[in-house]
Amino acid sequence: MPYDDSPPSPESASSVSPERRWFARRSGLAVAAAVLAPTALAGWVLVQVTTGAGADDARPPRIVMPAASPTDAAAATPSSAPAEDPAKDPAKSPAKGPLAGKTVVIDPGHNTGNFKHTSEIDKKVDIGTNRKECDTTGTTTNSGYMEAEFTLDVSRRLRTVLEAKGLKVALTHEADRPFGPCIDERARIGNEATAAAVVSVHADGVSEGNRGYHIILPAKVKSGAADTAKIVGPSRDLGERIASNFARTTGSAPANYLGSGTGLVVRDDLGGLNLSTQPKVFIECGNMRDAKDAALLTSPEWRQKAAQGIADGIVGFLGG
Repeated sequence: MPYDDSPPSPESASSVSPERRWFARRSGLAVAAAVLAPTALAGWVLVQVTTGAGADDARPPRIVMPAASPTDAAAATPSSAPAEDPAKDPAKSPAKGPLAGKTVVIDPGHNTGNFKHTSEIDKKVDIGTNRKECDTTGTTTNSGYMEAEFTLDVSRRLRTVLEAKGLKVALTHEADRPFGPCIDERARIGNEATAAAVVSVHADGVSEGNRGYHIILPAKVKSGAADTAKIVGPSRDLGERIASNFARTTGSAPANYLGSGTGLVVRDDLGGLNLSTQPKVFIECGNMRDAKDAALLTSPEWRQKAAQGIADGIVGFLGG
């Protein structure tokens, strides 16, 4: 016999069994609950939004909303994600004030592959005043630590420090080529980047007992492709700032074998300086052939100080 779920008439209610009456009441309550639940939930959500209650990110929410359909999810997604807070990553912080928009080019002297490509690096290139070898091998400590290893390590550390200031930094190479680049190409990289400052990192290789750092500044040169008239003044300012900061940070003294104790030397025979159109200096961080200087140059901790000192000089030159 089919089940009749219509409510009993008043005159027949007394004849309905207790089981039938219980089922009818339960069904009515279930329907009422189903109608009221969405309304109550919507009200709860409205309270949370308007009062900010339940915003404790340390614990999960107590109520899990039903998964939204793809259409609903797309409608609820903001048109763009919130901007990443650059303060959480100093290397991504945009430069402000005088550093804004500035590019610095760092030139790691030589290349670890130059020893294997002597015929290529011996080819002459025009440096304005004359013709000179494309590049040289650089020197080593008595134990074999290469100048090219030293210059690349310091240059990478220097890049990290400068990028943390928000500056854009480019290296002329990262030993990612067999040899070089040639000295004229190194100058061209800084020129084409319109660098606010260019620093070529080196270490000297003179006899034992000769110690200390020195900064090489461009001389006033005008010959062929070389014309340094516009960069002589700012390059000296850059060099002086690096010298004082380098001495303070590393504890090193100016070279005792040239520069008359100033740590500054002017030269007109370096293609990297002669061909530069941007303020540029070389820094010889120490003498790899002196045991005491070599102990510093081979120390990672000291190399970090060297990078910091150079960076402080660059930032000071740029007005930061």
